[in-house]
Amino acid sequence: MNKKIIIGIIGLILAVILIIFIVNNKNKEDIEEELETNEITATVLSVSSDTLTVQDKDDIIYTFNDFNSDEDLVAGESLSISYTGYLDKDTEYQSASIVRCAKLEDSDVNAMMEDKSAFSAFYKQAAKKLKTMTLKEKIGQVLLVGAPETNQAELLKDNPYSGYILYKRDFDNKTASQVRRHINNLQNSSDIPLLIAVDEEGGKVVRVGSNPNLIDAPFKSPQELYKDGGMDAIKNDTKNKSRILNNLGINLNLAPVVDVADPNAYIYYRTIGENTEVTSQYAKTVINASKGTGVSYTLKHFPGYGNNADTHQQQATDDRSYDDILKNDIPPFTAGTNAGAEAVLVSHNIIKSIDPNEPASLSASVHNLLRNTVGFSGISITDDLSMTGVKDDNALVKALLAGNDLLIVTDSTNSIDKIKTAVQNGSLDEKVVDKAALRVIAWKYYKGLLNTK
Repeated sequence: MNKKIIIGIIGLILAVILIIFIVNNKNKEDIEEELETNEITATVLSVSSDTLTVQDKDDIIYTFNDFNSDEDLVAGESLSISYTGYLDKDTEYQSASIVRCAKLEDSDVNAMMEDKSAFSAFYKQAAKKLKTMTLKEKIGQVLLVGAPETNQAELLKDNPYSGYILYKRDFDNKTASQVRRHINNLQNSSDIPLLIAVDEEGGKVVRVGSNPNLIDAPFKSPQELYKDGGMDAIKNDTKNKSRILNNLGINLNLAPVVDVADPNAYIYYRTIGENTEVTSQYAKTVINASKGTGVSYTLKHFPGYGNNADTHQQQATDDRSYDDILKNDIPPFTAGTNAGAEAVLVSHNIIKSIDPNEPASLSASVHNLLRNTVGFSGISITDDLSMTGVKDDNALVKALLAGNDLLIVTDSTNSIDKIKTAVQNGSLDEKVVDKAALRVIAWKYYKGLLNTK
């Protein structure tokens, strides 16, 4: 073989070796950069033999696969997690491995209790209150119960519920003084002041407005109001409604419905009946008008009911894309949140593009959207967990682990005992109950129900 050719081949081989060395060294640098150790503090949402799902103090949810630890972890515990890899709160892409996982002490947990809500100034006061309460009392504060037909006051003596939802039957044929006397009796029967709630949407969904002894004419539906007088009519109606409710002793309205739906949809007649832009303005107008009235309002049904079936009667699955929901359904909730909404009610629809396995009310992913994307930091309330749309014997515990603060139940039988048992058997950490109860109690201080002195 020609000497020059041999030298050329050797030179080519050496060049290839050099290139390989450079590429490998570069990859090594990249790997070393990727393997830089980072740390987060977070609360356990769920743990299995090889998967750990956690939520950080900003309510952002992360999942670590191939998880193993010597720690005996349960849902609700607070952790310090050192990891290598990549976590991104703004995308679904996560590729990280846990290096170290340690339980946090109470002092560290307290440091995590930072909050951005309107009533966060009352957290210290609420924390002091929480320390004086039994587990049963703390569990009671996360339950908003449909008032039974009889023995409402008596039930409160053994069941320290956070509040009652009153229905049409609770107002039928009563005078204003009779309603006030009844609600005062309920308040006097509870050691911690109650949330007294109604669904006073207007139109077909009225409670107080169904009784001519209490109001001259039933509250109009949002569609009627908007058609008659635009947002000014909405504003005036909210102020008038709030004045009447507050005068009776009602401090929470489970309205407005800020869903966007087609005219043939189940939820349509309860909405303002307009597009996303107008519905967003509606949400903002109601929340702004409600401020200073003594009545809190609730944006519902997150993340947007759409054209889905009635979850009172059946399970409903939403097949829309995530982008569609972000574009058309989320803006009214964002507008209401930015206006200072104190509460959001979460639907039972299964949103396949967000969580194909759980109803929204039981989904940590849906609550991640509410807390992180929308930026809501107030009270998250489930729709009624007694409805057919939620077929889960463990719904109470799942709802707390998902991130709810208040659980609505019309069939409250053994609700406190079910949650208490979950805490006692280790399937629910007491800190989960504490966090929800802390928010609710702080809200009650903010609302003036509890005396700050």
